[in-house]
Amino acid sequence: MAKVFFSYSHDDEALRNQLEKHLASLRYEGLVDSWHDRRLVAGEMVDSAIDAQIDAADIVLLLVSASFLSSHYCYSVEMQRALARHAAGECRVVPVILRACDWTHTPMGKLLAVPQDGKPITSWTNLDEAFTDVVRQIRVLIKELSPGTSARGAVAQSHRPSATHGAAADTVISTMFESGRSSNLRLRKSFTDFEIDQFAHDGFTYIQRFFENSLAELQTRNPGIQATLRRLSDTRFSASIYRDGKVASECAIGMGDGISRNGITYSGQVSSSGFNEMLTVSTDDQSIFFKPLMGFSWNARDEKLSHEGAAEAFWAKLLEPLQR
Repeated sequence: MAKVFFSYSHDDEALRNQLEKHLASLRYEGLVDSWHDRRLVAGEMVDSAIDAQIDAADIVLLLVSASFLSSHYCYSVEMQRALARHAAGECRVVPVILRACDWTHTPMGKLLAVPQDGKPITSWTNLDEAFTDVVRQIRVLIKELSPGTSARGAVAQSHRPSATHGAAADTVISTMFESGRSSNLRLRKSFTDFEIDQFAHDGFTYIQRFFENSLAELQTRNPGIQATLRRLSDTRFSASIYRDGKVASECAIGMGDGISRNGITYSGQVSSSGFNEMLTVSTDDQSIFFKPLMGFSWNARDEKLSHEGAAEAFWAKLLEPLQR
C-alpha cells in the first residue's frame, strides 16, 4: 500500500476534500493510504508529526495554487522536504495544479504535473473529469512502484543491483525508461460556440449555487445576520444580506443582461437595470475562462477566472460592505 501525503493550503481544503473522495477507489483496492494535517489529534506536536508523515510517504501530492505558493509552511517546509526526498529517490513528488498560478518557475516546475498537461483543475469545465484524470495518473504511478508499493524500496533496488536482485533491478530501471517522456505536450486548441455557451451557462449555475451555499454558511456563523437568495428567472438571481434586520448588502447577478450574450453581470442594486461589472467569456490556445470587463475592486482585469474564481470575485464584492 502506497502512503500518500497531501501538502496543501487550507484555502484549498474544499478541493483537497474532493480529490480525496476521488481517491476512494484506490483506497478500496488497498492501493493507497492518505494523510493530511486534519488527521492530527489534540496534543500532537504539529511540526514533528508532519515531518514524520512526509518522511514515511511514498507519494507526496503538492496541491498547487497561489495560496500554496504564498504559504511559508507549504512552500519552504513541506515542499522542500518532499523534494529533497524525491531527489534522493525516496519518494515521488507530484504537483497537482488546483488553481492557475506561476508555479512552473519554482523548484517543482521541472516535475510533470497533473491533471493532463498541468491544466489547473478549476479551469476544467467539469471538475470531476479533472479529478478523475489525477486519480488515473496516480494509479499509473503506483503500478510503477515495486510490488510492495514502496517508492523507497523500488529505488533502493535500482541502485543496488546484485546477483539476487539483478532481475528486479533491471525491471525497475526498464520501467523508469519506458515511463519517461517530455512534459512539453501542449498543442493549440480551438473551441466551438457551443462549448463557449456551455461554459458560460455552467458558470452562471455554479455562481448561483456558490452564493446559495455561502449565504447559508454566513448566516450560520454570524449571529444577527440573515441572508436570502431569490431566483428571479432562469438567468437572474438576487442575494441580500441583513444585519439586525436591516439590509447591509445586496446584489443582482444575471446572464445576458449586458452587451455580451454570454456576459454575466453584477449589480450592487437588486432593482437596477445597470451593472457594476461584467464577466465576459474569453479563450486562449488552451482554455476557456471568464475575464472581468472593468477590473472591479479586486483588480483582476488581466486575470483568467474559472467558475470558482468568478464566484469568489462576485462574493467578495457582496461582502465588502460588511468587512470594512
